[in-house]
Amino acid sequence: MKEVKNKLSKGEQIVQNENSKTRNFTGIPNIIISSILVLFSLLSIYIVFLSPFDTRINRAAFVGIIVFSIYLLYPISQRLPKKTNHIPIYDLIFAILALISYGYFVFNCAYIIEVGLRLTPLMMALGIIGVLLTLEACRRATGLPIVIVALAFIIYGLMNNSLKRVVYDLFYTTEGVIGTPIRACTAFISLFVIFGAFLERTGISDFFINLANSLAGHTVGGPAKVAVISSALCGMVSGSSVGNTVTTGAITIPLMKKNGYKPEFAGAVEAAASTGGQIMPPIMGAAAFLMIEYTNKDYSFIALRACLPALLYFAGIFISVHLEAKKLGLKGIPKSQLPKFTDVIKSWYLVLPLIILTYLIIKSTMAKAAIIAIAVAVALSVVRDMFMDYNGKEILEDKKKHKLLVITQSTPTLIIKSLAAGAKSVISVGIACSVAGIIACIITTTGIGTELVSAIVNLSRGNLMVGMFLTMITCIILGMGVPTTANYVIMATTCAPILIGMGMNQFAAHMFVFYFGIVADITPPVALAAYAGSAIAGASPIKTAINATLLAIAAFIVPYVFGLNPAMLFIDTNAFEVILIIITSLVGIFGVSAGIRGYVFRDMNILERIFIILGGLLLIYPGIITDLIGLISIVFIIFAQVKTKK
Repeated sequence: MKEVKNKLSKGEQIVQNENSKTRNFTGIPNIIISSILVLFSLLSIYIVFLSPFDTRINRAAFVGIIVFSIYLLYPISQRLPKKTNHIPIYDLIFAILALISYGYFVFNCAYIIEVGLRLTPLMMALGIIGVLLTLEACRRATGLPIVIVALAFIIYGLMNNSLKRVVYDLFYTTEGVIGTPIRACTAFISLFVIFGAFLERTGISDFFINLANSLAGHTVGGPAKVAVISSALCGMVSGSSVGNTVTTGAITIPLMKKNGYKPEFAGAVEAAASTGGQIMPPIMGAAAFLMIEYTNKDYSFIALRACLPALLYFAGIFISVHLEAKKLGLKGIPKSQLPKFTDVIKSWYLVLPLIILTYLIIKSTMAKAAIIAIAVAVALSVVRDMFMDYNGKEILEDKKKHKLLVITQSTPTLIIKSLAAGAKSVISVGIACSVAGIIACIITTTGIGTELVSAIVNLSRGNLMVGMFLTMITCIILGMGVPTTANYVIMATTCAPILIGMGMNQFAAHMFVFYFGIVADITPPVALAAYAGSAIAGASPIKTAINATLLAIAAFIVPYVFGLNPAMLFIDTNAFEVILIIITSLVGIFGVSAGIRGYVFRDMNILERIFIILGGLLLIYPGIITDLIGLISIVFIIFAQVKTKK
């Protein structure tokens, strides 16, 4: 097992190097860059708890430092050779211009509000520079697709309004680069991202992987089940499809291949499971926090109602890997090569920050919940290092005095590294939120959203199912390379109102577009999480993406169900109906997964596969009649399987 881990760490390193976009710094330059990142994290905390300034000032300072930092960290092209401790002069100029343009906003906010649309030439120039620098920074940090979408909207805005009006709306109001997405980012997204960075340094990811191994590693197709369980648990912390795929996949994918799974299937399992991290409570992905702004719901409301869809998502993947293992005759890993549950569970205290966070989200404000959880994570790291060694064994008394000295020196380092790592993650999320604000601003000010509503309503002729299908296609297309946060903002301001107008529950409509923005990460042709999984597995990216899509089939079905009947989201229902929905939905997901894999106790023919898939779909859809028909269909197929199995 140790040798396997060593090999996996090399595989992880390769993928991380391929996906790494930032410059390399050592020595004094590294200290300077790290200091900027740490100060940015501290600024994020200051804005939430202590800042007495106008919200426009806070947001402009926040975005300005993000854009400034990106020009220091990210090169203009990934194809250029990376020189250590080198920042080209043009990037330094861009970084300074970013500070000047946003700094002007920060120090002249009152004057800008007074002037309004009567922009001076200086304000026009700084506004244009600020928007262009923000777009280029976003291209470097998140990719070209979202910038292309934003530019298309800006051009449309210029065709319908004057340049002065567009610059004013995009840069000097709370509707553009410092719009609603940035408000959510400064209010709580940044704190939760920083919390995730602290939590990862407690060793919780290793604990989750070891826990999954001890529970499922020895079962049929054990490595794949370990991938599903560990990715679901780690996803609660990271909320990143690609990041989760690389982190846990570096361990699980080679083990799946060694166990007998095909490379494209192994990469797909990890990609599909990791993508589910964005819908896994309690933390979920950054877009879930934006939902607070667009639905006016508490985060506890959102996280609670996301539980059943997330359960069905991971249940579908788990069932699929089990049936695939049975079909291929695969076995698990010998127990002698796996960590013992009794040893692993000794580190249960690592989940304390998550438990406390979940409790405080319900009982207190989100900001307080995040900052207290960060403090608990730091304290936990100190206590763990004081009383336990790196293998989880208790330290002898004579070593504790020396250990205390080491901890006294290492704790500040842990805090600094966590703040710096958190800042890097906040930067990538924040710049996507800023550009998403540009898109949302054009949609709002030009009325293009209303035109899109009319177009889809006309195409669907008022039929909700057709409207949902057209919305799904739009979400997936926009999600090809566009960060989930930006995708959700676009769809929340355009397509969600369409679905609501057609009669869908408001929260269900936002969950619908949220889900399909996420599954774009595994949907061909641009499936970033699947590509990361294929890189580790050494498989075809397209084949991996197709397999991942089939594994995550629940994510393509469940949104239609709660869109038509929000009872699955625990809306307008009672305890009995909730229990019934959970049971019937799980059986339904089993039917759909079995039909896709074409196996339960033996291989299925095409008619059996269609029959059991239809039965599964009927069970997933809430309703007594559909449940009975679906249950009879699945029981009939299973009975036929048992009777004819040799």
